[in-house]
Amino acid sequence: MKKLIILMLTALLLYSCKARKTVDGGNEAATTEENPRDMSKRVPADLTFYQHVLQNPEFDQLKISSKISMESATTYLPTLDATIYIQNNEKVWMNLSAFFINVARGIATPDGVKAYNRNDKTYIDSDFEYLNNLLNTNFLNYHTLQRLLIGRTFVKINSREFMLTKNSKGYTMASTVNQSVETEEGEVREYQVEIRYASNFDLNSVHLTDVDSGDELQVIYNDWEEFRNYRLPKNVKLIIKGAKSSQILLENTKFDDSKMQTPFSVPGNYKKIEI
Repeated sequence: MKKLIILMLTALLLYSCKARKTVDGGNEAATTEENPRDMSKRVPADLTFYQHVLQNPEFDQLKISSKISMESATTYLPTLDATIYIQNNEKVWMNLSAFFINVARGIATPDGVKAYNRNDKTYIDSDFEYLNNLLNTNFLNYHTLQRLLIGRTFVKINSREFMLTKNSKGYTMASTVNQSVETEEGEVREYQVEIRYASNFDLNSVHLTDVDSGDELQVIYNDWEEFRNYRLPKNVKLIIKGAKSSQILLENTKFDDSKMQTPFSVPGNYKKIEI
C-alpha cells in the first residue's frame, strides 16, 4: 500500500465516472446508436447552451458520502469509505477510512493541496503543480478541481475553437484546433478535447489528449440525481493513460448540505514525501 492511498486521495481531489455516449438526430425520432440515420448534426453553441453547461450550482457547502476504489496495471486498492466536504470556492476536504478507521485525510484550497497517510506516516504539502504532474495535465487549480468533482465543465470552451453537434442522445463539443494551456512557469501544452453532454445537459464525459505525448485523461459521469435545486453525479470515473496509467472510481452514495467540522493537521513525526 506504499504511497497508494496518498495517490488515490490526491487524484480523487480531481476527477469522475461510467461512460455514456451522447447522440441526437435533429427532428428525427429517437433511435438506437446503430441506426445510420441517427447522425450528429452541427448546431450553434448559443447562450442557452453555455448557461446550462458552464453555470455552477449555488450552494454554501456540500457533503458527499462515497466509496472509492483504485487500480493500475500492477496494483489494486480495495474499496475505501470516503467523506468529501466542499465549502464553495474555499476548500475541498476528504477523509478516507477502512472498517471505520481513518487511514488518510486531505484538503485542497486555492493555495494548494495537503494530505497525509497514517499507514506509513507520510504527508504531502504542495501547490497544484503536484496534482498536475500526477495526472499528466497542466491546467488544474482549485476551481477546476471543484467543478470536476461536482460534474461541471472544467475546461475552457468557446464557439470559435470548438464545434457543437447534436443527435438523439445529446451533445458533443469537440475542439477543432489544439487547445494551448500555459502555466505560470511558462510551460505550454496542447490538448485535443471532446466533451459529451446528455440531452438535458448533464455532463457525460470529458476526454483530453496531450498532442505531443499522447497521454490521455478521461473523466466519465453517470447516474445523476436531483439534490436541492441542482443535479449531481452519483458515479464518477477517472481514467489516466500514459506513463502513469490508473483508474479511480468514485461512487457517491449520499449528498447532504449540512455543515461539518473539517480538522486537518499533520502529526509531527510524519515524513514529507514527493511522488
